[in-house]
Amino acid sequence: MDVKMCFDLLKKHGQEHVLKFWDELSEQQQEVLIKQIESIDFSLLDKLIGLTKNDSHTDDPVSLDLAETLSLSERKSRDAEMIELGEGLLKKGKVGAFLVAGGQGSRLGFDGPKGVYPITPVKKKSLFQLHAEKILAMSIKYKKVIPWYIMTSIENHDDTVAFFEKNNFFGLNKNDVMFFSQDMLPAVDKNGKLILAEKDKIFMSPNGHGGSLKALWDSGAHADLVKRKIEYLFYFQVDNVLVNICDPAFLGYHRHYKAQMSSKVVRKAFPGEKMGIICKINGKTGVVEYSDLSEEDMYAKDENGELKYWAGSIAIHFIDTKFIETENKRGFQLPYHLAEKSIPFVDPAGRKVNPKEKNGYKFETFVFDALAHCKISVSLEVSRENEFSALKNKEGVDSEETAIRDLNNLYLRWLHKAGMVLSDTSAGNDINIEISPLFALTEEDLLKRKDALPTFSKKMYIE
Repeated sequence: MDVKMCFDLLKKHGQEHVLKFWDELSEQQQEVLIKQIESIDFSLLDKLIGLTKNDSHTDDPVSLDLAETLSLSERKSRDAEMIELGEGLLKKGKVGAFLVAGGQGSRLGFDGPKGVYPITPVKKKSLFQLHAEKILAMSIKYKKVIPWYIMTSIENHDDTVAFFEKNNFFGLNKNDVMFFSQDMLPAVDKNGKLILAEKDKIFMSPNGHGGSLKALWDSGAHADLVKRKIEYLFYFQVDNVLVNICDPAFLGYHRHYKAQMSSKVVRKAFPGEKMGIICKINGKTGVVEYSDLSEEDMYAKDENGELKYWAGSIAIHFIDTKFIETENKRGFQLPYHLAEKSIPFVDPAGRKVNPKEKNGYKFETFVFDALAHCKISVSLEVSRENEFSALKNKEGVDSEETAIRDLNNLYLRWLHKAGMVLSDTSAGNDINIEISPLFALTEEDLLKRKDALPTFSKKMYIE
């Protein structure tokens, strides 16, 4: 596409201001800008701009109700059967793993992909290594390859791939690990105009975790799943240090109920906890973000005086391979959401501006919106202390300190169950315990190997 074609395309959609600084750009900068313009789906952009109009994003009335959720107490009599069903599918090689890892470590004060951040208590293994060793251990345990699909962002893709290559894929076969980037979408200002981040660059942002379903399709990952005869894909995000990857019990419930997409939930610690809740939204299963939950619903109680909407989503799902096709074969199905943001821009005089106020809109999709398209969806309660601890902040809640604490506590509980004499049962600053996934993936695995355990010490790595 030459500059005239670019100009005509932009003018057709009322965006010709993008070329305002064209004559000031080098030939290389001009090529980069043209490629960026070519990458934009302008018919989609016009629809997204429609979302920003005052009369097109008014709040529709929403009716909330409880979604059916399998609680921990209900699971006690059924887990053994479901684990057996799930393990049977793992042994047949019907399961893949899908990691959403497009984030950078900037909120942690870390330069690089968040997955590279060192997090384990003793060895300081990265999030990527921790997850990789769990997948490798699962593959060894069930004697079947579990292919791993990793969605990056344009910002961190090359660094992520280089990190895996440098570390020899942490023991995994590189042919069983597939990387691909999620799509980017342009943002617009309050007048629906594209925003220049630089004179030669349009401001773009990721299309949200819902874009993972589109990326699976567009990248060829779905085709690879079909080729490998993978029927169930385990979805998780990079920052959960306690994630139980490809959990056979979860898989068993998902398969037993013939669900298309299932979710794990934990009980909210308190009504105002910042996590979305799984519930029925106008009769369909979905997630209401904490910021969209009314105060009345946030504090609502059931007939027993307990929190009514307690099922907090932890961004863990099983998704049928066929359902991914359904969500894509007639065009991407998920709705786009509007997010009003403060977006840096270049003003008409060519000056860079970092506004304090919200001056524009980003567009994103949410993977949990796909739940509304399911004929059947399972929500499974899990123990927070065993399965959910997110690394999001440099300090305080969901920080490195809490993640290491939760890993320490998990390993200490396992060792206590195995009969190890502990000098201290709390994971204080002077205790750091780490158990390699290749030694034991679960408490049950550890109990089977308790004769191989060393004598307890306050700093120990078991492999």
